[in-house]
Amino acid sequence: MKAIHPASLVIAAGVVAALHVGKLPPALPALQQVLGVSLVQAGFLLALFQLAGMTLGLPAGLLIQRYGARRSMLAGLLVLSLASALGGAAQGTAGLLASRVFEGLGFLCVVLPAPGLLRALVAPGRLSRALGAWGAYMPLGAALAMLVGPWVMAQADVAWGWRIWWWLLSAFSVLLAAGVYRSVPADQSPGLAPSRTPSPATSLFSGSHDLLRLTLRSRGVWLVALCFSMYSGQWLAVVGFLPSIYAQAGLPAASAAWLTALAAAVNIIGNLAAGRLLHLRVPPLALLVAGFAAMGGGALLAFGVDASPWVRYLAVLAFSMLGGLIPGTLFSLAVRLAPSTATVPATVGWMQQWSAFGQFCGPPLVAWVAGLAGHWQLTWTVTGACALAGMGLAWQIHGLLGRER
Repeated sequence: MKAIHPASLVIAAGVVAALHVGKLPPALPALQQVLGVSLVQAGFLLALFQLAGMTLGLPAGLLIQRYGARRSMLAGLLVLSLASALGGAAQGTAGLLASRVFEGLGFLCVVLPAPGLLRALVAPGRLSRALGAWGAYMPLGAALAMLVGPWVMAQADVAWGWRIWWWLLSAFSVLLAAGVYRSVPADQSPGLAPSRTPSPATSLFSGSHDLLRLTLRSRGVWLVALCFSMYSGQWLAVVGFLPSIYAQAGLPAASAAWLTALAAAVNIIGNLAAGRLLHLRVPPLALLVAGFAAMGGGALLAFGVDASPWVRYLAVLAFSMLGGLIPGTLFSLAVRLAPSTATVPATVGWMQQWSAFGQFCGPPLVAWVAGLAGHWQLTWTVTGACALAGMGLAWQIHGLLGRER
């Protein structure tokens, strides 16, 4: 039996972490019925992951550099497992909220070291494709949660179905931790050995404070992080509100779940295509501009134009699928533009913080515009503005890469 490649286990760990993010929405009706979760509390349950990313992404990246990428991923998987197990046993909303806070911490510890681990585990000629595959961890986890979660919860009564779902994901996290422990090489000290010789300047920055300063002084790090926020905010705003939009249109809940899951899943195609196209030397600028143009145009066609429902849905699919070119490209650029090998976790952490900021701000802003307009027809203006800003940032990244050459 052929052994699983360690890089595949790293990507699988990200998918399991994303399942913990996506497990909540399909369980909200049961939580409201069993635990009496209010709409406001449901909003907090959804937002806590983003708050953790907004506040702890960069510090967590620095800690990962100090203590090791593999060790951090293992700790994150175990924290996810324990928090999910305790959340499944919660008897009230307070316990569930507390478990989500710790799940957010575990999530960060899993996803932040992954690009650095992939860089160490994959040959340079295959790194772009591996990072493109890594960029798909979130849409794949979200789609699986939307499809598998309702089925798992339906196997028991409403009081126990959601708890079984929580405990099942707890068990998956332990299994992935065991796989990572057995197959991924142990960290060297400190962290993984660098895949390239650090510059003399890099060797001067041995402490966390110096790594932080080196990371935040890099213009490329800022550009990649801001560009990711322009993507993440509009993607979550559109895909996250699809169930509500379909409910207003009178679609059955099951149909809405499948349509939303498909819209999330096709994002994987863009991520994988980005890795392949980067490997074939397609310029990152072309991929970023194509992705942002598709998101802006797709949102306009889906919400701002009088078209048939199927045309609108195809526009949503194009929005998500071609938009997937963006994260697959940006993860590769984050590794490339990090000031040194030692700052890759901090760079990804900073990108994660701005991604969380975009996800935290995008959906409320879209909802506010929809409330003012009385419907969804003007929400494309928000996503369009994000797309234009993303294109501008992409041009600046292109200029930076040109000077690098």
